[in-house]
Amino acid sequence: MERDSKPMTTALNSGNSASPEPPGGRPEISVVIPLYNEQENIQELHSRLGKVLGALHIPYEIVFVNDGSRDQTPALIDDLQATDPHLTVVHLSRNFGHQAAVNAGIDQALGRAVVVMDGDLQDPPEAIPHLLATWRSGWDVVYAVRKNRKEGPFKKLAYFGFYRILNAISDQNIPLDSGDFCLMDRRVVDTLKRLPERVRFVRGLRTFVGFRQTGYSYDREARAAGSPKYSFSALVRLAVDGLVSFSSYPLRLVTYFGIFTGMAALVLIGWVFYATIVGHNGPRGWASLAAIILTIGSAQLICLGIIGEYIRLIFLESKGRPTYIIGQYRPARSLPKNPEPHS
Repeated sequence: MERDSKPMTTALNSGNSASPEPPGGRPEISVVIPLYNEQENIQELHSRLGKVLGALHIPYEIVFVNDGSRDQTPALIDDLQATDPHLTVVHLSRNFGHQAAVNAGIDQALGRAVVVMDGDLQDPPEAIPHLLATWRSGWDVVYAVRKNRKEGPFKKLAYFGFYRILNAISDQNIPLDSGDFCLMDRRVVDTLKRLPERVRFVRGLRTFVGFRQTGYSYDREARAAGSPKYSFSALVRLAVDGLVSFSSYPLRLVTYFGIFTGMAALVLIGWVFYATIVGHNGPRGWASLAAIILTIGSAQLICLGIIGEYIRLIFLESKGRPTYIIGQYRPARSLPKNPEPHS
């Protein structure tokens, strides 16, 4: 099968109130999976998804989003599509990052319900029927909550701390220990697609849009094969973007810190005057002076760093560049043809 090689720049704000109903109707469910160098897991992932979704006896699609992989991932998913009429393949023009790939898949998904999950099999496909049953009982969003994580102690501690800090300072009540693995109703997906942000933290935006939401607890498995694609620095960037995008508390913290240091300075000045006038013995010593200067200088740099993160987001949003660019788009053969990627 030949690829559709027409490039397509895709932004996230469609400007429509909702996605139009495609000719012939929608699949009941779409499963969106971002992939970056996952050649070791694709075959098993596709096999398990096929068994789970086939047993539901409903129209479905699987949306594989290749996020600029450098291994055999692109060729493998193209070969799978040749044998699976339910598979939609989206090749991004380069590696844009996990959150951008998730949004690319959400934008292309046609289902009445859209499931987002990772491609490393830490999110079990066997949980999809439970998410679907909860959605059918009347919930608009069913987010998966990780009860146990089969990961190293350092990573567990880092995730534990991040989610609790985010929950404590966020302007939104983002559920603890919930990642991108979830099911969303079509009206939630359409609302997400209308949001104008370019730097998108999906689990935060999912909370922001509201609707009826509930959690589903599951045990997060260890990665089936291959190496983790989120490096420590990438996890830190994701955490910073999440904290900055959904909390104004760090900015208020800068103000509080300034007030505190100002009061400390007044107390110190008062002590100097008292020691000089009453005790006739002014404080001496370069060490204490150097410590004070270093403390104030460090506080200023920290405050500038916090403000700089907010300015960075403003800068990125002001440029208006798309979050991702689609290089090749190949819709599932079992679905009505969508001649152009959704924008």
